[in-house]
Amino acid sequence: MKKKLKQLETYIHSLFTHLHYHPEVSWNEKETAAFILQRLSEDGFKCTPFPSFPGLIAEIGSGKPVIAIRADMDALWQEKDGTHQAVHSCGHDAHMSIVLGTAALLKESIGHLKGTIRFIFQPAEETGEGAIAVTKLGFVDDVDFLYGIHLRPIEELPLGAAAPAISHGASHHVLGKIIGEDAHGARPHLGTSAIEAGMMLHQLLSQIKLSPMNPHSVKLTRFEAGGENLNIIPGTAIFGIDARAQTNEDLDYLKSEIQRTFQALEEWYGITIEHEQQPDTTASIISKEACCHMETAIIDTLGRKGLSKTIFTPGSDDFHFYTKLRPNIKATMLALGADLTPGLHHPHMIFDHSCLVIGAEILTRAVLETMKAES
Repeated sequence: MKKKLKQLETYIHSLFTHLHYHPEVSWNEKETAAFILQRLSEDGFKCTPFPSFPGLIAEIGSGKPVIAIRADMDALWQEKDGTHQAVHSCGHDAHMSIVLGTAALLKESIGHLKGTIRFIFQPAEETGEGAIAVTKLGFVDDVDFLYGIHLRPIEELPLGAAAPAISHGASHHVLGKIIGEDAHGARPHLGTSAIEAGMMLHQLLSQIKLSPMNPHSVKLTRFEAGGENLNIIPGTAIFGIDARAQTNEDLDYLKSEIQRTFQALEEWYGITIEHEQQPDTTASIISKEACCHMETAIIDTLGRKGLSKTIFTPGSDDFHFYTKLRPNIKATMLALGADLTPGLHHPHMIFDHSCLVIGAEILTRAVLETMKAES
């Protein structure tokens, strides 16, 4: 496998270069999906594009077990170097490149083993909606094992280390609007300042607490109020909230406290708060069996010194909807060290590209290990 990987290294890096410089945001990954479809079709994979949104599955083999690998495709919309643009700051360009490299390896390695290997190229992970949409299409109904991958920040894992699972938290997002009444800057008593209400909202959200033993956070991530005229006290503002907890139960508590905060502010300031809840992401559901196969793959690739413990993170990933909606699936997500700095979702995020080949080898070994165990 090492020899084949060496031969594929240039190919995998060329895939990354293309995908990195052609980012597309959630639900708009049309060119990304077309590029992947062309690569896999040319390599002889049976490909099925999703009928109503960007993305596809590709398969080799037949029968049971069905082992799937998922790669997320979407980029983020961020300000970078003074311009708002699509940016692959979460590593999805790397994930796609690694999974495409894994597909090339498995095509030649599957040999006499029985079973189906399915590659899922999924849109809209960043909105928390893509995995749900793919599941509704029925493409994971027969899946026995599901593997994912995510690059990790350097403070979690260095290059040359990997963990067999990522314990993600659950997340909740709210988009809201404060509706008060504008006032002249000289007569603040005649209106209701949305900025003042927003400042109080920030303070009250920061007071929502769980046990310090349970990772959690609630905070404003968006606030817009006012216009060009500085002598107007704005009565209206738009805001966004990001709430996170390590368990689904703790997230439910945070959600109830957010609603209680809205009610208190409405009564206190005499305002109206309109709000729309965005799709939640669920906490991770990790299969011990899948985790064991991934652990073996990491040791075979990096040696025992490269094996790290499960990563616990307040971050979230819609990958875990697959197992929540289809409990029969045994799943885990590979945590891959990449010397990634300064952090995920930073517009200038960088990492050591040598991790691409490492990730492809680990995923390939995990699939082959699973097929051997299940055959």
